[in-house]
Amino acid sequence: MSSAADSVIIKKENGVAWITINRPEVLNACDIDTLKKLLSAFKEAEKDSSVRCLVLTGAGRAFCAGADLQSLKKRGVGVDISLMEDLKEGFNPIVSKMRNMDKPVVAMINGVAAGAGMGLALASDLKIMADSAKFVEAFAKVGLVPDSGATFFMPRLLGISKAMELAFTGEGIDAKEAERLGAVNRIVPLDQLEKETRTLAEKLAKGPRGIGLAKRAINKALYVDLDSALDYEAYMQEIAGSTEDYKEGLKAFGEKRPPEFQGK
Repeated sequence: MSSAADSVIIKKENGVAWITINRPEVLNACDIDTLKKLLSAFKEAEKDSSVRCLVLTGAGRAFCAGADLQSLKKRGVGVDISLMEDLKEGFNPIVSKMRNMDKPVVAMINGVAAGAGMGLALASDLKIMADSAKFVEAFAKVGLVPDSGATFFMPRLLGISKAMELAFTGEGIDAKEAERLGAVNRIVPLDQLEKETRTLAEKLAKGPRGIGLAKRAINKALYVDLDSALDYEAYMQEIAGSTEDYKEGLKAFGEKRPPEFQGK
C-alpha cells in the first residue's frame, strides 16, 4: 500500500490493482521519478498472483497531462539531455509493459489525457471515459512528434486521417467523438465512472487465464498475416485447453452453473 504523498499510489482489492498517478497539482504530468514509480507499480501488479486485473487512472481532475514540461525544462532536455533516451527510460517501458503483460489493463479516464497521457490511455486494453474528459495530442503545439505509442495506436483506433489531423494540429477530441471513433469502450457520467470501472475490473478479475492468452493473440494479430495469426491463435488455444480454468468451465457448463475461475 502506498501513502497519499506518493506520486504513484497502488491499491489492491478484490483481485484488482488500482494504480493512480498522484500529482493533481500538475494534472498528473509525469517527471522521471514518477515514471519510474509507475513502471514499478505495473511490475509489482504483474508479479502478484492475487492481482488479475489492473486499473490506471489519475488523481483529481485529470487522467494524465503527459510529460512534466517544467521538469524537462529544468533538466535541459533537448539541449543537454536526449529526448529519445528520456522516452526509452520513461514512458516507453510502461507502454510496453501494459501491452505485453497477460493481465488486462483498464484505463479509467477521469479527465484530460494529453500528450503521453493520451498514449497511456490508448495503450490500455479497455477504456472507460468520463463524458467530460477529452483526449489532446498536443505535441505539434510545442514542435514535437506524438510519442509514447501514439503513432502506433492512433491510426489503429482512430483511423489514419484522424491520427494525422491530431498529430498535425495538436487539437483534441471529446469523449463523444472518442466513443464514436471506437477509441474508448464506453463513456459514462463522471460521478458514475469509478463505479462502472470497478464493476468491469472486478468482472475481469474473476475471468479465466484465457483472457491473458486472448490478449496475446490479438496483439500478435496486429503485426502478422492471416495464416500466421491462425497459427498463433491455435497455439494459444492449446495452452488455454490445458488450464484448470478450462476444466472448470466445462464442468460448470455441464452442471449448468456459473464457472468459478482461478486464473490458473
